[in-house]
Parts: sequence; structure tokens; C-alpha cells
Amino acid sequence: MKCPYCTNPDTRVIDSRHAEDGNSIRRRRSCDVCGKRFTTYEKVETIPLIIIKKDNNREQYERGKIETGILRACYKRPVSAEDIQKVVNTVETKVFSLEEKEIPSSTVGELVMEELKTLDEVAYVRFASVYREFKDVNTFMDELKKILN
Repeated sequence: MKCPYCTNPDTRVIDSRHAEDGNSIRRRRSCDVCGKRFTTYEKVETIPLIIIKKDNNREQYERGKIETGILRACYKRPVSAEDIQKVVNTVETKVFSLEEKEIPSSTVGELVMEELKTLDEVAYVRFASVYREFKDVNTFMDELKKILN
């Protein structure tokens, strides 16, 4: 690893530990030439994942889109930010464990709904109403009946 201060190409690892997100390793490094210390994060490189939208357009996977959808569904609900991050991490892990290069957005949506159902039923119904595009009250009631049973 190159030192960001003096650009020396060789540095030593002083300490390694799991980062807070649990998906990367935090390393403290020291430069032998200038003596300065700095932190790096090491994360597994994944193959780019393509999401196939309902209209057959393709776009690169973005974790932020899942997070935004879950945050909207959980708006003004008693769900902690930590729980939301756990759901996002779980969904992302399941998506990447499919080991596919292209995944339909419907698969991602179903995974999100599966997690929201156990987290908060109101958030689940909110997400499902947008995701499944409920056309009228009857389809909304059908989804509620599934939860109640």
C-alpha cells in the first residue's frame, strides 16, 4: 500500500480488525520512511450486478436504492436505524449469494418484502403497496388478509 503522505510504495500493517459494517477489514498502517500512520479499508471485490427493471431496462445494482425504499416504508415507525441497516445488509447478502450477473428487480423486491414482514408489518404493507402497485382497495385488503392469517 502506497503511503498517502510521502508516496513510499511499502508500508507496514500495525493492526487489523473487522470494520463496523462487518463486511470489510480496517487496517492501521505505518510508513517506514516518513513514520506517519493512516487507515485503509479492505473489502471483497464483487462482480458488477445488473438489475433488470420491469420495463426490461438494465441498470447497475445500487445498495442505496434498497435503503431508500426501506427507509420510506419505515417512515414514522418504531424501527431503529440499526434494524434498517440489518435488513439492507441481509437483502444485499441474499442478492449476492444468488451468484447471478443479472437479477430481476422483482426478486430484489420480494427479498425486501420478506425481511420487512418480520421487521414491521405496517412497513411491509407500505412497501408492498408501492412495489405491487395496488390498483384498488380490494387488492390492498387481500394483502392485509395474508398478514392477519
